[in-house]
Amino acid sequence: MKAYINILVVFFLLIGLTSCEVVGGIFKGGMWTGAILVIAVIGLVIWLFTKLLGGNK
Repeated sequence: MKAYINILVVFFLLIGLTSCEVVGGIFKGGMWTGAILVIAVIGLVIWLFTKLLGGNK
């Protein structure tokens, strides 16, 4: 019976470590997506300001 408990503990530890890696990958992807979106929004705001303030003279 004690061997089954040890196997279960090791199994749950392995599952926990794998899920942490998956969550870390998701957050890294989210970080890059967020950074790209922020850069795109800043570029759009700059473009709009140049159009509004006479960029077509």
